[in-house]
Amino acid sequence: MTCFAFTAYGQNVKGRVVNELNQPLEAAYIYNQASESHAHTSGNGVFVIANTKLGDSLRIGLLGYKTRFITLQSIENLNFILEEKAFQLDEMVITEELNTVSTISRLDLNVTPVNSTQEVLRKVPGLFIGQHAGGGKAEQLFLRGFDIDHGTDVSISVDGMPVNMVSHAHGQGYSDLHFVIPETVNKIDFGKGGYYAQEGDFNTAGYVNFKTKDYLKESEVSFSVGQFNTMRTVGLFNLLEDTKNQNAYVALEYINTDGPFESPQNFNRLNLFGKYVMFSPENDKLTLTASHFTSRWDASGQIPQREVDNGNISRFGAIDDTEGGQTERTNLNVTFDKYIDDHTSLSANAFYSHYAFELYSNFTFFLEDPINGDQIYQKEDRNIFGANTAITHTTFLGDTELTLTSGIGLRHDISDDVELSRTLNRSTTLENIQLGDINQTNIDAFVNAAFEFGKFKVAPALRLDYFKFMYNDALQSNYQTLSETKTIVSPKLNFYYNAQDNLQLYLKSGLGFHSNDTRVVVANGGEDILPRSYGADLGSVWKPFPKLVVNSALWYLFLEQEFVYVGDAGIVEPSGKTRRFGLDLGLRYQLTDWLFLDTDATLTNARSVDDPDGENYIPLAPDFTLIGGLSVDDLNGFSGGLRFRYLDDRAANEDNSIVAEGYMVTDFNVNYRLQNITFGLAIENLFDVDWNETQFATESRLQNEAQSVEEIHFTPGTPFFIKGTVSYRF
Repeated sequence: MTCFAFTAYGQNVKGRVVNELNQPLEAAYIYNQASESHAHTSGNGVFVIANTKLGDSLRIGLLGYKTRFITLQSIENLNFILEEKAFQLDEMVITEELNTVSTISRLDLNVTPVNSTQEVLRKVPGLFIGQHAGGGKAEQLFLRGFDIDHGTDVSISVDGMPVNMVSHAHGQGYSDLHFVIPETVNKIDFGKGGYYAQEGDFNTAGYVNFKTKDYLKESEVSFSVGQFNTMRTVGLFNLLEDTKNQNAYVALEYINTDGPFESPQNFNRLNLFGKYVMFSPENDKLTLTASHFTSRWDASGQIPQREVDNGNISRFGAIDDTEGGQTERTNLNVTFDKYIDDHTSLSANAFYSHYAFELYSNFTFFLEDPINGDQIYQKEDRNIFGANTAITHTTFLGDTELTLTSGIGLRHDISDDVELSRTLNRSTTLENIQLGDINQTNIDAFVNAAFEFGKFKVAPALRLDYFKFMYNDALQSNYQTLSETKTIVSPKLNFYYNAQDNLQLYLKSGLGFHSNDTRVVVANGGEDILPRSYGADLGSVWKPFPKLVVNSALWYLFLEQEFVYVGDAGIVEPSGKTRRFGLDLGLRYQLTDWLFLDTDATLTNARSVDDPDGENYIPLAPDFTLIGGLSVDDLNGFSGGLRFRYLDDRAANEDNSIVAEGYMVTDFNVNYRLQNITFGLAIENLFDVDWNETQFATESRLQNEAQSVEEIHFTPGTPFFIKGTVSYRF
C-alpha cells in the first residue's frame, strides 16, 4: 500500500509515498484532477504538489501498483495504502513516467530477474559483453559501434560510486562490476550518448548507473550446481524486521567453476555486502553500505585460429595456460538525502574504495622473446576517495516551471606500484617495463536547467571538469614528479515534446569526453588528455497500442581521439578521429498477463575519419546487434524464458581483411515456486553452437614457427551448459 503524510503550505501539499512494507516508492505519479497539477515522488518517497486544496481528488499511480483515488479531507497526516500487483503494460502512460528508460529497466528486472553479473550488464539495451580471461577479469563491452574494451567509453557507477578505473594497469576505464551481487540490484538507470550533466569522464557512448535495494521483502538462500564443477551459493538476510523507518540487510555470494576449458580455470569469487537505511521524522534518508569482494582464476587466454584448424589444440585448449590473476575491492559508501524545503532537496554521497589487481597475460606467445615467451604481468594497488553533491530546486519564471539541479564532485585516486613486467611462469620477473605511482584528481561542477512549457521541455546544461595528473617513475634513477593539468567544459542541450499522452519525442545533444592514462599524459607533455565527443540523438518513446512500447533513436557521434591500449608495450595508441551513426530500436510487448516479449536492435556505421575508404574500418566495432526473448512471469507458480543475442560479423582490422565472426546464442530458464521454495533450471547455449566470445586480430608466433602470423585469436564461448538451483525464502 501507499501512505501519505501531508502538510499544506499555501497551495502546496507535501506528502510521502510508501508501500505495504512502509518503504518509500520512487517515481510515483500524483495527479490533481481538479487543477491538473502533478508531481512525482523522489527516492525518499516525498513529493510536493502545487495548486491543491481540500476537496480535490488525487490520483496516485505507479506501474506495478494498484492505482487509487482519494478526496482530500485533510492536508495533515493523511495515510493511504496501495497494494502491489503484477506489471500491466497497458497501465503505463508515457507522459506520467519520470523516466521511461528506468521504467522499462524496472519492468525487465521484474519479469526476468538476474543471477549473474553478466545478466546485470545485459539488461542495458544494446550492450554486449564478452569474457576472455577466466571469468575474473572485467568483461569486454560493446555499445553503439564501440569496442569499449573494459569501459573506456561508457561511464559505470553503483550507488553513486564510480566503477571505471582511471589510469588502470590493464586499460583506461577498466570496469570490474563483479563486486555487485546481482540479487541486490533494484534499479538500472542508463542513457546513450554524452548528454547528461551529472555524468563526466568516460560518458561518450553512454552511462550505466546501478542502484542496490534499500530493503529485502524476504530473506533468501539459494544453491546452484552445474557442469564444469560449477557451484554458486547466495544468501540475503534481513536484519531488521517490523522496525519503523530503518532497514538493514546483508548478502553474500560464493562462486567456483573450472569452466569448459581443458586447463581448469580454478575460478572462485567471494562477495560480501551490507546496507543500512534510516529515515528521519522529516523524511531525510541516511544510507550506509559496505562491501568486500575477492576473486582468483587461471585462464587459457586467446588462442590462434590456425592451431585449432590444424588440429594441434581443440577450441577449449591453450597455448599458454599459465595466464590468470586475482583481484579484490573493498567499498564504503555513505549517502544522505535531505529535503531542505518544499522546493529544494539535497543528495550527497562520500565513498572510499581499496582496490588491488594482478593479471598475467600472453597475447603473442613467442613473438618478442623466442626463449622465455611473451608473458606479461600487470599489477596495481589503489585507494579511491570521492564525494558527490547535487541540489535540486524548483521554481517558476512567470508561468514556466523551472527545475535547477547543480552540484560538485571530487574523485582522488592514489595508485601505488602500478607495474607492467615481462615474466616467466608467473614466478620470474624478466624485465620491468613500467613501474611507478599515480596520483590523479578530478574535480567537477555542473548545472542543469529544465524549463517546462506545457508539453514542451527544454533542458540546457553545462559541466566543468578539472584534472590533475601526477606520476612518479620508479624506474628512473632520480626522483621526479611529472604532472599535467587540464580543464574541460562540456555543454549539453536536450529537448522533449509530449506529442500525446503516449508519445514522447526528444532531441538530445551534447559534448562528452574520456580521459587518457596518466602515464601517457605526462609522457606526451599533455597532448590528447581529454579528447571530446560530439553527439546527437533524435528519438521517440511511443505506445501505439495499450500493451506495446516502442523506443527508437537516430544518433550520431564524433570522437576527437580514440585510444587503443597495447598491453604488452604499456602504451595507449591514439588511433585518430572517428565517427559513428546509427539506429536504435527496441520494443516491449505484453502478449498476456504473464507472457512478455522484448527485443532491442542497434544498427551502426563506424569509420575512422582520416583514413581512406576501405582502410577506415574501426577494429571490432559491431555494426549490428540484436537481443531479445520471451519471458513468462508467474504462471501458476512457473516463470522463466527463452532469450537470444545476435552479433553480426565485423571487421577485426582496418581494411576488413580479417573478420571477427558473428554468432547467435540462445539461453533458456524455467523456475517453479512451491510456497517458499523455488526450483530452477537454466541452460546456456541451448543449441550448443560454436561461438567465439571475444576475438582479436593479433600478430603472434609459436615456438616452432619461423615467421609470425596475424590472424584471429579468440576465447571460445560457453558450450551447452546446464545448472540447477534451489532457493528458499523466509
